[in-house]
Parts: sequence; C-alpha cells; structure tokens
Amino acid sequence: MKDLLTGLNEPQREAVLHTEGPLMIIAGAGSGKTRVLTHRIAHLMTKGVDSFNILSLTFTNKAAREMRERIEKVAGTDARNLWMGTFHAIFARILRSEADKLGYPNNFTVYDTDDSKSLIKSILNEMQLDDKIYKVNAVLSRISSAKNRLISPPEYAQNPILMSDDEVSMKPKIYEIYKKYSERCFKAGCMDFDDLLFQTCKLFSLHPDVLNKYQKRFHYVMVDEYQDTNYVQYMITKMLSHIRKNICVVGDDAQSIYAFRGADISNIFNFEKDYPNLHTIKLEQNYRSTKNIVNIANSVIKHNKAQLKKDVWTNNEDGNLIEVLKATSDNEEGRLIAQSIFEEKNHNQQKNSDFCILYRTNAQSRSMEEALRRLNIPYKIIGGLSFYQRKEIKDLIAYLRYTVNHSDEEAFKRIINYPKRGIGDTSVTKIIVTAVDNGVTIWDAMLNIQSFMPGRVSVAVGDFVDLVRGFELAISTKDAYEAAKLIAKQSGISQELYDDKTVEGLARYQNLQELLNAIKEFSEDPEKEDKSMSAFLQEVALLSTADAKDANGTDYVTMMTIHMAKGLEFKNVYVVGMEENLFPSQMMLQSRADLEEERRLFYVAVTRAEKKLTLSYALQRYKFGRLENCEASRFLQEIDERYLKMPKKSSQDMFSDDFMTATTKLGGSNLTKPGFNLPKKEAPKPIVPTTTDHKISDNFKPSDTTKLNVGHKVEHPKFGFGMVTKIDANGNERKATIVFDKAGEKTLLLSFAKLMIVE
Repeated sequence: MKDLLTGLNEPQREAVLHTEGPLMIIAGAGSGKTRVLTHRIAHLMTKGVDSFNILSLTFTNKAAREMRERIEKVAGTDARNLWMGTFHAIFARILRSEADKLGYPNNFTVYDTDDSKSLIKSILNEMQLDDKIYKVNAVLSRISSAKNRLISPPEYAQNPILMSDDEVSMKPKIYEIYKKYSERCFKAGCMDFDDLLFQTCKLFSLHPDVLNKYQKRFHYVMVDEYQDTNYVQYMITKMLSHIRKNICVVGDDAQSIYAFRGADISNIFNFEKDYPNLHTIKLEQNYRSTKNIVNIANSVIKHNKAQLKKDVWTNNEDGNLIEVLKATSDNEEGRLIAQSIFEEKNHNQQKNSDFCILYRTNAQSRSMEEALRRLNIPYKIIGGLSFYQRKEIKDLIAYLRYTVNHSDEEAFKRIINYPKRGIGDTSVTKIIVTAVDNGVTIWDAMLNIQSFMPGRVSVAVGDFVDLVRGFELAISTKDAYEAAKLIAKQSGISQELYDDKTVEGLARYQNLQELLNAIKEFSEDPEKEDKSMSAFLQEVALLSTADAKDANGTDYVTMMTIHMAKGLEFKNVYVVGMEENLFPSQMMLQSRADLEEERRLFYVAVTRAEKKLTLSYALQRYKFGRLENCEASRFLQEIDERYLKMPKKSSQDMFSDDFMTATTKLGGSNLTKPGFNLPKKEAPKPIVPTTTDHKISDNFKPSDTTKLNVGHKVEHPKFGFGMVTKIDANGNERKATIVFDKAGEKTLLLSFAKLMIVE
C-alpha cells in the first residue's frame, strides 16, 4: 500500500483511498488523473476486489491500454481480467453475449461512418429524395443525435418538437429515413457506433434480468472524461451502478469540448443531484505546464459563468512569457510559425516531435504546411485518412465481413463486383430491391437468383455465392490470418493490386500486406482469448484515430485541430488563427453556451503546452477564395497582459485597433484592468441571452432574402421576430444585422439564414 501512495499529493491520495460510495474527482489539466485512476484500481485489487468485478470506461483504446499496462506493473497480470476499455468496446462485448435477446445475431457487424452514409444514400435514392436537401451527413447527424438521446424511430414520430424542426428545415422525411435505416440495419444484422450504446440501454431496459446480472458483476464502476459523456452513456452508467452506488467519475468541466458529438456538460454539473451523498475531490496541482501557461489558462476560463470552481496552480518554473505573433496574412502567419520552430530547434537542440501546431479548422493547415516544407521541416497531420479508411483495406475487410455475416448489405455492395465479375449496378440494385420487397436477406435473394434474374448475370452471382461459401469454410477451419490470406488471394484483390505497377498501386499492395500482418499479429497475440475473425473485425471497427500507431517513427512536427489534441501534451505548442469568427468560430456565437464551449476549447489548446506557448493571428485571411480582413480574437483580449510577450509594436497599438472591435460582440469584456493602457472606447453591449422557446408561426415559409432591406420585419425559426437594421454586402455574400425582440442583436449570413419577411 505504501508504494501505491508514494509520490501522490494529498488530494490524489484521498482519491485513491476513497473507494466506497459515489465519488467525483474534478481533475484540472495536467493534474495526474491517469495516475490517480490506475492507483485507485490497483488499490481495489490489493484490497481483495476481484478484477472481474471492476468496470473502467474510457474514451480511447489508447487510454485504456496505457492504464492497463500501468496497473499490471503494480498489481500483476490479474489486471488483464479488468473490464477496461472504451464505452463502445465494452458494450459491444456485452452485446456479443446478449444480442439474441434483441433479435440480432451474436456475430453482428459494426458499421463505420462510411457504411452508414452508404446505406443512407441508398435509402434516399429509393425514396427519390433530393440529396442536396437531404444531405447525407446532416441526415446521419440527425439520426445519431436521436439515438444519443435514446429516441427510437416510433418515439421520434411522436415528438412534436423534432417533427416540427424537420418541417422548418425543409426535411420532413427524416423520420421515414430513420425508420428505414433502423430496419435495414436490423435486417442486415448490423449496428452502427451509436447502436452499440443505444441497443445496450435498450437491452438493460427491456431485460431487467440481464441488467441485474451486470449490476452484480460490476461492484465498482469508474468513468474517465465524464464531462464528455452523452445522455445514453449517462443512463447506462447510472443503471449499472444503481445497486451499490460505487461509481467514481473523473473529469474537468473546463475541458468539455464535444457538444457537437452529443456530449452533455450538464452530466458533470448535475452529478450531485443523482447522488446526494456524493464526495468530491479536486485535483488542482498542474504537473505539466509552466506557471505562465497555467496562469493564462486560468485568466481565460474564469470568464465562463457555467463552471465548477477550482484553483489550478503549479510548482513548476515561471517559464517563458506567452508570445503573440501578429501576421499581415495567413501565409505570413505560416512563415512566422515555421521560422519560430526552425530557430527554436537550432538554438535549443530540440526535436521536431517537441512541436505541435493547433488550429480550429482543418483548412488552416495549408499555409502551415507550405511554410514548413520550404524550411524542410517534416510534419504529420493527425486526423487525415487513417489506415483502416483506405479503399484497399476497406475492400478486403468487406470480404471478411460478408463471409462472417451474409446479411451485411454494405459489405455486399462493396464486393459483389470487385474485382469486376460482370455484375453491374443495375443488377445489384435489382437484387437489393428484390430482397427488400420480399422481406428476405440479400444472401437469400442470391440463392434464388434464377427465379428473378435468369441469364448470364445469374451465373456470375452463383459463382460469387460459391466463392463466399468457400471463404466461410476457410474461416471455420483456419486461423484468422490464414483465412484472410486465402480470401485476399481467391477474391482477386491481391492480384489486382499486384498488377498495378504505378507508385500508388505499389503502395496499395503494401497496405494490403500490412493488413494481413495486422491479422497475423492478432492471431498470435497470447493475451487474446477470442482469436476469431469476428473478434478481429470488431476490434478494427472500434479503432479510433487517436489509437493509430506511428508506422515509421519519423521525427515530425505534429499538426491537428484542437479537438484532436485532447489528452495530448507537447513541449512547444502553437495555437494559430486567433481571430474573431475563426476562433471563436462564427458558428458558435449564437448563445452564451456555444461561446463558453469555444472558450473551453481554447483552454484545452493552451494547456497542451509544457514549456512554451505561442499564439498567432493574421490581419487578413483567404476564406472561400476571397481575401478578408480579420480581427484579433476576444480570447487574446481576456488574457492578463502580465503573461504575454507582445509583437514588436506596442501592446497598446496591438489591442486598440484589432481587439476593441471584438469587445462589442457577444461575450466581449472591457479591458480596463491594470496593465492595459487603452484609449477610451464605447463600452461593450450587454449580453442578451439567446431565447430558444420561440413558437414558430403556422404559415412560416422562408422568403427570398435577396429582397430583404433595412426596416423589414422578419421571423426566424429560432430567434423569433425582429427588425432589420443593417445590410452589408461583401462580394456575393450579404449579411443582415437584425434586432430580435427576445434574442437581441444578431448578424446573420443571408445565404444560410431562414427568414420570413413579415412586413
């Protein structure tokens, strides 16, 4: 026990030792929460708790893997028995055992995002809906949002708010698409990522005996990154811990940045309401960053009203002041950043991997990439096309999936005519339609192909069926690697890629061999209990971008969006594009809640830095092919100037011209604190909370906004009624400033805004 507590500070020690009853650990950035979690689990095991009775939920496989390795060093190989992994991995494991109770096969396929989009495209075509109105991404997002709130298709149809929202957005058929999508997934024996949680919740709700089984199994439930949980994750963990109440959640409200994925920050804010006898521990000592970095993070996040109060501090050195780079354009910003990295490396003998460039949107990487290439600085963009998203990889995996699950419609569509075997799109569509119309699987339809599609095509389909039957035999008699190698060869994929002697073709063939290597590694892993093809396919389906391994170990500068950087740390961090309408994003200025999420995103960005933090912004930036003027971000303005190293021009010049415009916008604050010698400007307008309870008029129909003028009274589906006070035009783009009766002043892009001209 003494070894487990050695080196822990007092709050960390308390968190490790407090094992009974509900516990919330508020863990500030860099406060050692992973160490606390691993030592807490190890402590439970040394107390005699069976590792099979501990459930630890994370958000990435990487986090689970690192924790398990640490625990094993302390508590031994028994740590391998822990139920530890991502929400999706753990509940996929449970569903593998219990899926038959919901009518699914135990070897159900997990659809990735591309599979889901492909299925939705098919449904849109069948329903003859315009994909310019029913955009696939938007439809999938709507379905995902419903599942994350535990709303099934029948419940969706009974929800007047959802149905009304669809009518207003000119997409009244969303419910029908959702219904057909769910039916097709069920018939195909497939679940998408959201289903892994949605169906688990459904399983526990419909089968109390199953819920009771897992309530008795899991004596202790721990949830990492609790601020990132959505409603369905909240419900599952609440149900599992209902009997013993031994639930420990770890998180930081200041790092809640995934609302767009359905994360609900109220889960951590309201945790005490569910557990009145909750014990709360705050980990406030930062071990990662210098004092100056910690201080600027604190000075910005304090502007958020919705937060759990904590005082993050550090005993680390003061460190460098935070440098602010002011560029005339986005291209010059890239040049300044690349030059800074080049000089820092040479002066302080640092590696490329010590540097990270963070941006709000992927589009910002272009100018950075060009500048880094000019100085021959290697870099890698995280979040690009991952290994398992490459076409050649998805092709072979589709063959493996269809061999395991003959009902998998998306795998069928991918492989039926690849490599080409004379079965065209028209024939494929006819097979699918026949299966749907007759209520059978596509496999059943192919077994009876002669009855509705005689001739040459039926022979080709029959040969395909025989091919898959041979693959099925291979999977049942050989290990996963030998079976996959045979399928790659006999399907014709391996030969087709080998015959392509271009550089790209060679790379694709090598990628295919790498996939086979991965399957061999899986087959020979002594820690894998289940080495079946189904188990491998599930593991692949649940991989996230954050879990990708670096294939070559090259020393490179890392570039990524801030959302991708969560949980990472680097010696030197550059946060670029610190401009109004970029960061904070223009899309996040409609309400205080949105703006506060953007501020939390900035907090996450700056707390990734250990030693040196640099912030940059440009006065002009290309957007949609046009060079536009920019204003410095209000977040720069919120930093206490004591911690900043300004550009060569005076701080007064920097802030007076660029920053003050931002103060009149939502959430802006007046820079009248000591240290800011600013010329007198008009005080910022008070924040008017956005109202979302406007009852839309029965006759609401968006008007042609090209006819909109100052003085017009308009109705907006969210903000209600208002008066147009200003029209601005920039090229073909027009913006309207509107003072709404309840929501206050808004500036809307007319190409996006849905407005009805009332008078």
